[in-house]
Amino acid sequence: MKRIGILSAALVLAVSSVMGQAKKPTIMVVPSDRYCISKGYMTKFDNQDMPDYKKALQNDADLRMAISKISGIMADREFPLKDLEQELRNISNESAESAMITGAGGSSVAESPVDVLKRTAKADIIMDLDFSVVKQGPRNSIMYTLNGLDAYTSKNVASSTGVGSPSSAASVELLIEEAVLSHMDEFTGRLQAHFDDMFANGREVKIMVKVFDGSDVNLSDEVDFNGGTDELGIFIEDWMADNTVGGRFSLSDGTENFQRYEQVRIPMYYERNGRQRAMDTRTFVNNLKKFVAESFNLESKVYMRGLGEAWLIIGEK
Repeated sequence: MKRIGILSAALVLAVSSVMGQAKKPTIMVVPSDRYCISKGYMTKFDNQDMPDYKKALQNDADLRMAISKISGIMADREFPLKDLEQELRNISNESAESAMITGAGGSSVAESPVDVLKRTAKADIIMDLDFSVVKQGPRNSIMYTLNGLDAYTSKNVASSTGVGSPSSAASVELLIEEAVLSHMDEFTGRLQAHFDDMFANGREVKIMVKVFDGSDVNLSDEVDFNGGTDELGIFIEDWMADNTVGGRFSLSDGTENFQRYEQVRIPMYYERNGRQRAMDTRTFVNNLKKFVAESFNLESKVYMRGLGEAWLIIGEK
């Protein structure tokens, strides 16, 4: 019996060690759109109102403290962090970053500042924070909402909301901590479950295959490949089936000039030079670009629309 007990204890320790080493999603905490609108931290892009995170951080000390505290709570639970302020600084330093790319054939696409942030930071989860200080006589409390959004799809994968206990002395930072701690284990559990699903079934992204106006070919043209002949779009669809996790994707719409793929499940990692690297939408679509070039001698351009959507535009570099 003593030997069985020792073996059982060793097994429990081994399982605990494996679970402790499980990969966790990288997160970044940002102020919610609602918070930015209520405080006037907005900017214009393509005639649309967008949150201005830089302005918010420069002018709102309470927000900085709240983001710092939420980030610290997640760090205590060993979730890797991306710092919003540092990522905004990185974007400012990248002078080559362009808001618009135009092909010689006349096609053009635009990328919003929020899309650029997500693509640059490459966080798995965006933690969308909204809070307000509720005054009750001499005492204050915090009302908050925290949404965990998949950075690639913007789908809400975890939510937490609540009101902290009133206090006459606590700072915003401490009020936030007191309010969220009681709900944080359930919240992080949902984030981890979503991340585990991505490991098992692939990360969900969107992919658009388009043709430049001046291209000599379109997706309905017949081409030769591996001894067979079929439409170019069919061979591209075959490649998607072969390279997604479990062949999971949906061709939601298409003509001779475009194919729209949704719910595309790409692998989380790929191997290069004997090492595992994180797979993202750009890398996946670059592989499709290589397939089109090597198999059909066609030039194409990859354009990123944020972190979770990429376009392959055939006909020009």
